[in-house]
Amino acid sequence: GHYMNEEKKTKGTVSFYTLGCKVNQYETQMLKERFSDAGYDIAGEEEFADIYVVNTCTVTNLSDRKSRQYIRRMKKINPDAVIAVTGCYAQTDPEAAADIEGVCVVAGTNEKSELVKFVEDYISENGQKRINVDSHIIPYDELSEYEETGIITSMDSRTRAYIKVQEGCDRFCSYCIIPYARGKVRSRRLEDIVAEAEQLIGNGFKELVLTGINTALYGTDTEADERGLRGIESLIAAINEIKGDFRIRLSSLEPNVVDVATVRNLAKYKKLCHHMHLSIQSGSDTVLKRMNRRYDYADYLEIVRAMKETDANYAITTDIIVGFPGETDEEFQESLKAVNEVGFSGVHVFRYSKRRGTKAADMKDQIDGNKKEERSNKLIELSNNTENRHNQNYIGKTVK
Repeated sequence: GHYMNEEKKTKGTVSFYTLGCKVNQYETQMLKERFSDAGYDIAGEEEFADIYVVNTCTVTNLSDRKSRQYIRRMKKINPDAVIAVTGCYAQTDPEAAADIEGVCVVAGTNEKSELVKFVEDYISENGQKRINVDSHIIPYDELSEYEETGIITSMDSRTRAYIKVQEGCDRFCSYCIIPYARGKVRSRRLEDIVAEAEQLIGNGFKELVLTGINTALYGTDTEADERGLRGIESLIAAINEIKGDFRIRLSSLEPNVVDVATVRNLAKYKKLCHHMHLSIQSGSDTVLKRMNRRYDYADYLEIVRAMKETDANYAITTDIIVGFPGETDEEFQESLKAVNEVGFSGVHVFRYSKRRGTKAADMKDQIDGNKKEERSNKLIELSNNTENRHNQNYIGKTVK
């Protein structure tokens, strides 16, 4: 029997290109494992392949453009390739995704685990013809179940693995298209998450990054666990109990979801890294209100203080949007002041990008590109200083 394996022909090669967030990176890993299980070989993202899978993002216009450029490049490498587009851009603008020259299959965000089947169906229906486009999109209203895609066992990194714990968002910040791309909040079953965590730790991973579209919303759609713990805390408690030498990282907490009590409760879990990504978006209360962020700067500062009480060197990273519609010089100054006061260990600066279908896109007083650029540069310079200040605190210390 054994010699037959050597004869076994592979079904072909498949290559993956991922844009956007950690959730997409996690989902690409899941897709690689599914295609591999189905008998395909995995090629590098710029290599010759029979099938190219593009996992798209729609946070900014740039990611749409990058997807198109990649598809064009790969079409040159293999004109006969089957090209499948999935992810957020495919979900929010399936027509545009289907119109990209060379695309054969379009699948929305909740259809990812079916992708192997979609591609195989396409090939058996169309043979060598690459003319039709098969589109598989579940409308927003029907995105109500967490789509369990099975456990993943590895990651491109040797030490750090992502675990997806929830899907969707119900906060509808005025600049953001993601709730429409990802649908309602749905949490993954705790047993499935713990099983995946155990598998990854068993495979030698030392850091598990819990990730989701709005990770802090984990469990807001389900009951408390048997310990009476709710939401994200029930999750950290369960993973913290797994035996082994590893650490847990929360990819991000949203100040419009968590409160000071949550942060204090999380402090007692020994395996949780003292680093939180806490998106502030603006230091100005008036801008936060226009953004529909549901907290003000004072609320934000309270959460930060609760973290710093548990560890003075608690690392806090954040996102800030500059040039949000109507942002005045005074309002921008408030963001600078916030960066200084909090002393972030890292700031991702985004120039406001109009997303069709969001409230902010229709607001008047859109900010000029040069002004955005100028504000972005100022903010980056300041955040480099606060990052250095944070790092200075570690000189001479020994840490795990």
